[in-house]
Amino acid sequence: MPSTSIRKMAYDPDSRILSVWFVASDKRHEFEEVPPATFAAFKAAFAKGRFFNEHIRNRFRYRQVAAGNDASC
Repeated sequence: MPSTSIRKMAYDPDSRILSVWFVASDKRHEFEEVPPATFAAFKAAFAKGRFFNEHIRNRFRYRQVAAGNDASC
């Protein structure tokens, strides 16, 4: 998954939480109530940053996760 803006992503289908790690800030954000189809399209997208900006950013509630809480993903 080479991307200049997205370092890593993970999805929990039970909670519908999408975790995204960003290259520039090296921080993780958790986006709530992300449908499985949105995650599948994000995962398949050629341009991850563009897909994120067009389909996820400002569309789902999110929170930044403290750096020490990354072990679970």
